[in-house]
Amino acid sequence: MKGLPEALLDRLRELSQTPQLLVALDFDGTLAPEVDVPDDARAIPAARAAVLRLLRVPHTRVALVSGRAMESLRLVTDLPDNVLLFGSHGVEARLDTPDTTLTLDDSERGMVEVLGLLLKGVAEKFEHVWIETKPAGFAVHTRLASSGHARDAHEMALAVASAELDGLTVRRGKNVLEFSVRTTNKGDAVNRLREYAGATAVLYAGDDVTDEDAFAALSGSDFGLKSGPGETVAEFRVAEPEDVAAVLEKLAEFRENAYQAPTL
Repeated sequence: MKGLPEALLDRLRELSQTPQLLVALDFDGTLAPEVDVPDDARAIPAARAAVLRLLRVPHTRVALVSGRAMESLRLVTDLPDNVLLFGSHGVEARLDTPDTTLTLDDSERGMVEVLGLLLKGVAEKFEHVWIETKPAGFAVHTRLASSGHARDAHEMALAVASAELDGLTVRRGKNVLEFSVRTTNKGDAVNRLREYAGATAVLYAGDDVTDEDAFAALSGSDFGLKSGPGETVAEFRVAEPEDVAAVLEKLAEFRENAYQAPTL
């Protein structure tokens, strides 16, 4: 993207004037390019610089809302502790303390144990299919598998899990099928963050199917930004993380300028 559209810039100017701003961001595919080895992912320098710049503006909170488990999210982000974190699609939270909050009851822990055995049995049948362990469930990753193996692995995982367990939440993403014993999604995370931060407006940026729950939670003067292709209810779309970085940098500039004016 050579330059940001004027309509997008106008909305950023409007957003920059809100008294208490929350900037909530997905990580993979939004701040960081997708990679074959998840632990190798890092935000592109321009995106990280824009986030750090936003953190310095008064009455502006930044949060990451990711499908990654919290441990993985903290590993790859390398951001200050005043960035709010939601992992596992909002199941795990870190809000201004070093502690991560997540509580499963005995029934949920039992479901997680059974689910893990079932899905690991499926992954063993297919080349380049692997299971990511999360606190409230598992993700079946197929990024490196052939299209046929990916399809068959997902179909088998759905079949065995649904046959043995009731009440699972299933989410489809890019080259991944996720199972959770919790219904919490990224929209729930945005709502919780809005309340926690006392936000009068929210910018949310994401790239995956699971980010649509977050976009659907936006309203009023909120700002939704989709990165990459695919159907979306977001107000605006850009092509890649470099463009997301440009939007965040421009928002930081407008927000700084607004705070130099006596009216905010």
